[in-house]
Amino acid sequence: MQYRQLGRSGARVSVIGLGTNRFGYDQMPQSEVDRVLDAAADLGINFLDSADVYQGGRSEETIGVSLKSRRQKFLVATKFHFKTGEGPNDWGASRLHMSYAVEASLRRLQTDAIDLYYIHTYDETTPLEELMRGLDDLVRAGKVRYIGASNFLAWQLARANLLAELRGWSPFVVSQSHYHLLERGVEAELLPFCRSQGVGLVPYFPLAGGFLTGKYQRGQAAPAGSRGESSDYVREYMTEANYSFVERLSAWAQERGHTPGEAAQAWLLARPEVCSVISGVTRLPQLLENVRAAEWVLTPEEVGQIDALRV
Repeated sequence: MQYRQLGRSGARVSVIGLGTNRFGYDQMPQSEVDRVLDAAADLGINFLDSADVYQGGRSEETIGVSLKSRRQKFLVATKFHFKTGEGPNDWGASRLHMSYAVEASLRRLQTDAIDLYYIHTYDETTPLEELMRGLDDLVRAGKVRYIGASNFLAWQLARANLLAELRGWSPFVVSQSHYHLLERGVEAELLPFCRSQGVGLVPYFPLAGGFLTGKYQRGQAAPAGSRGESSDYVREYMTEANYSFVERLSAWAQERGHTPGEAAQAWLLARPEVCSVISGVTRLPQLLENVRAAEWVLTPEEVGQIDALRV
């Protein structure tokens, strides 16, 4: 396994991270979570990504149980912002909601500190000064070690970190963003900002909900039990142009002894700004394929060839 710096921090994370948004649902009970995390540890994966809203908190709970005796082997990231209750302050980036959210996550994770704490999305109703000062207080209190921003635009991330620099507060060390071969909007402004300021980029949905693995075939029903059966997110990619691209990507990857999913993740890791790719799994074989992607280091020529497949 390869490791990269977590943005401008001194911490190092595996280039393949483990998305845990499915931990705790019916097909991922505690026993299966333990099995996946056992394998992840053996494979060198040390970066887990969760959120307080994943499976209504069950994701964090299952992680907490599984890591009780091996907490230091993993860097655990979680997030807050989205609605967790019926009250008017049970959501958002306010200091008020933040204080309750972090305590609830610490309790579910059974830990005394969260390694990386994200604001899950930008909150226009809370001043950035309140957000950044509140997060800095958590770092100074020892409840959080590093902070990150998820789904921020470049200007939002830039202003937040400028405030942190001017006030002596903790900056965002990473940005988690929607980025894959079919979603490249971050390349316009966010990626150049991360490059210039040393902020790490952590792509999520690197396989477009499984569409880039090639398991969805043109003119055929989605495989039973797959996200494509019900997910509007996946179905949006089911266009003739996208099917053609995945077919070309599959052929290109197979010529080199790899799968299209491995190619999609290796393409992201060819970006020096990317410190880890967050890939969710529901089955152990998916984890093994993700790890194989980390072993494939694309040359600049290969990156160009993949880009040229989008015609």
